[in-house]
Amino acid sequence: MLALRLIAEGRTELVEMETPPAPPAGQVKVQMKTVALNHIDVWGLRGMAFAKRKLPLTVAVEGAGVVVEVGAGVTSHKVGDRVALYAGVTCGHCKRCLRGQENLCENIAGIMGFHIDGLAAQYVNLDPRQAIHIPDGVNDVDAACATTTFGTVEHMLFENARLEPGETILIQAGGSGIGTTAIRMAKKAGAYIFTTVGSDEKIDKVKALGADVAINYNKDRFESIVRRQTDKKGVDVVFEHVGPDTWAKSLFCLKRGGRLVTCGSTTGVSAETNLFALFQNQIRIFGSFGANFGNIRSGLAKMADKSVLPVIDSEIELGDIGTALRRMQSRDLFGKIVAHVPG
Repeated sequence: MLALRLIAEGRTELVEMETPPAPPAGQVKVQMKTVALNHIDVWGLRGMAFAKRKLPLTVAVEGAGVVVEVGAGVTSHKVGDRVALYAGVTCGHCKRCLRGQENLCENIAGIMGFHIDGLAAQYVNLDPRQAIHIPDGVNDVDAACATTTFGTVEHMLFENARLEPGETILIQAGGSGIGTTAIRMAKKAGAYIFTTVGSDEKIDKVKALGADVAINYNKDRFESIVRRQTDKKGVDVVFEHVGPDTWAKSLFCLKRGGRLVTCGSTTGVSAETNLFALFQNQIRIFGSFGANFGNIRSGLAKMADKSVLPVIDSEIELGDIGTALRRMQSRDLFGKIVAHVPG
């Protein structure tokens, strides 16, 4: 089969490798149809795995496919089922997993595409728990964005920040994959949305998605605009995933008792925090990583009823992922890049 492999830091190659054997008992084999790119893939490309791993490594943490073989004892899936794949190799039996908090699994064995071989291959064998059924009416391109993108935003907005109708929210980097999704989900939830973008050409695009106020952070001080347009009170929620470049200003944009939720730090890992303002204003900060299965099913349901769909920047071929990841590093995109896996 063909697979896209990270050969060395910054270097990927489309190579032929042995197709996985028939799935062992308790697993399924999935023929991959699409994979979606995320910033965690950029981290992996740059060697930021935060854990020991061996190269070469098959890349990609998010994708969709169809079940083509079922191992002995599997009753939850059958041949022909369309599935979105969850890259976290969770145990399924710890206290967190049993509570439906799979992204807090106490015995996680790694993340596919980051620590161990991932989804950018024609076939993968995996635990059927990681293969989440795709509802009718959801195409393979949109389904590729279900686990890391839609699931992450669902978890951030509704389980952690608990965004409510009528609240105000600042969404950082609104032109990114999760930024565009967050705008659409927050708008559906009835929020008033401020968002930041890196160029004037993205302003109309994010407004078309539902943003009420769009700010080019390279030209204007977003924190001044947010404070001014909220009568110096600030917003209820900040959706943060940029890191040091925006962190202090994001906190400054919050009203008393406001909530900041963060799932990433694309501009570094350390940021200064005004602790006096933190406790005086009773700000709540939520770290949010990935999603649980329930979040993913909620996101897929929104795709199925067409109430929220992912924004697709472009569709590419599997061998072009390396170039696309470098494009992501330059922030030259709007929405998600999805790669088609050859049949």
